[in-house]
Amino acid sequence: MQPDPSFLLASLDIALPPTGLYDAPDPAPFEPLVRPPETKGRGPSVFAFYEQWKRGQTLHLPKDDFRCCGGAARSLSRMETRDREEFLHFLAIEEGLKSSEQLMGEWIDANPGYLQEHPHLFIGPLKPDCFMYLKTVTFWVNPDQMSALTLGAQYHSAPDDPPPVVARFGAGCGQMIAVFDDLNVPQAQIGAIDIAMRDWLPPNILAFTVTRPMFEQLCAFDEKSYLAKPFLGSLKKARGGRLA
Repeated sequence: MQPDPSFLLASLDIALPPTGLYDAPDPAPFEPLVRPPETKGRGPSVFAFYEQWKRGQTLHLPKDDFRCCGGAARSLSRMETRDREEFLHFLAIEEGLKSSEQLMGEWIDANPGYLQEHPHLFIGPLKPDCFMYLKTVTFWVNPDQMSALTLGAQYHSAPDDPPPVVARFGAGCGQMIAVFDDLNVPQAQIGAIDIAMRDWLPPNILAFTVTRPMFEQLCAFDEKSYLAKPFLGSLKKARGGRLA
């Protein structure tokens, strides 16, 4: 059963609906669906559908007809859609994302992307009845809300635990799932830090993507947590009563 995020969202004045990434066998429960348009060249970024997600629509990415940009196909489904040498040159030289093509290649080899379990990926509104297929949840937040969620991700973390929050390099869509070493570990990624996709988002919005175990932890907070304590109250007062 999907935990209820309403107390967390209300406490942090998060008005934008969270986005779930699902790996599932059947498209029907995720309707209404949208698909990237057919194109002979590179398809659009998954973040081109940000406004559709807000309106309750779900992006459908079948493994046999992905249609998204090459970076998304690789990050979300381990599909290589571009010549390796051309891809490395584009990323390292044309876009300057790494100091050399060799280093870019080493990073690519060390980060192969997410390995799908089912024929379909879905990105869109949370679907409580499909919780068993949920892989990550992305909160769309401003810097104050990001600070509060980062604190929440550390709430149960012990010194020897895996880092509860990371900000790993990668394509924006990969930051929604591929950056996690183990989706069964409670962990969060500070996302939407890929400048190639930020033009699809408002300038004050970042992503905070969490694994399902971390989502469960965050949804379990109550008035005993920092969500109802003076530090957060002082921040809200400084912002005129709301973080939004």
